Amino acid sequence: MHAPLQPNTIRDAYAFEQLVRTAKQNRGLEVPEEWYHFPIFYFTNPNSIFGPDDEIPYPSYTKSLDYELEIAAVIGKPGINIKPEEAPDYIFGYTILNDWSARDIQREEMKVGLGPAKGKDFASSLGPFIVTREELADKAVDRPGVFDLEMKARVNGVELSKGFFRDIYWSFGDIIARASDCVRLMPGDVIGSGTVGTGCLLELTKAQGPWLKPGDLVELEIEGIGILRNRVAAKAF
Repeated sequence: MHAPLQPNTIRDAYAFEQLVRTAKQNRGLEVPEEWYHFPIFYFTNPNSIFGPDDEIPYPSYTKSLDYELEIAAVIGKPGINIKPEEAPDYIFGYTILNDWSARDIQREEMKVGLGPAKGKDFASSLGPFIVTREELADKAVDRPGVFDLEMKARVNGVELSKGFFRDIYWSFGDIIARASDCVRLMPGDVIGSGTVGTGCLLELTKAQGPWLKPGDLVELEIEGIGILRNRVAAKAF
């Protein structure tokens, strides 16, 4: 199967407080005060998109490959300076995002104060489908663009991650308002939520591993959307 779209841009947020807090604690740090001021996001590579059942390349420069369990909003119409309460009208639908990460490289990049770059740009997978917000209406909560959906991740059939979309600190309304401030969002832009709490090995193993290995099968599942399966390539390229 192909990815359900080829994005124009991919912005990936950092919006689940549990993940942020635990990841910082694992390194002896506190959550920066600025994290609570506005939603943070970074841009990643729209030319390294993989779909359901695609094999994910294992970069030759990393020894710490990780998955990230995320939900992503797909923008459906142009908009600029969008208010949080208006944001759902600009969302065509939702899909699953795996923001694959080379943690050792990311750690080095972030020390410099710019990034991530090569720690992230080699692969993002999307799928299996885009589900419209109307199809999820019975799971809506009273926050713009947020739904009560269970999120899980399995590696080689073993469940490692479990969380809920409803627990997101910054709603998609907040994230889209921030992203569209003085910038026009376009149809086909993808905005990731950031990793749900427990949704990556970085958090689960206190950044010590074990990490993903060539041949591992990673399955991300979000209620109402489906299962995004990818196997890690048997050899690095």
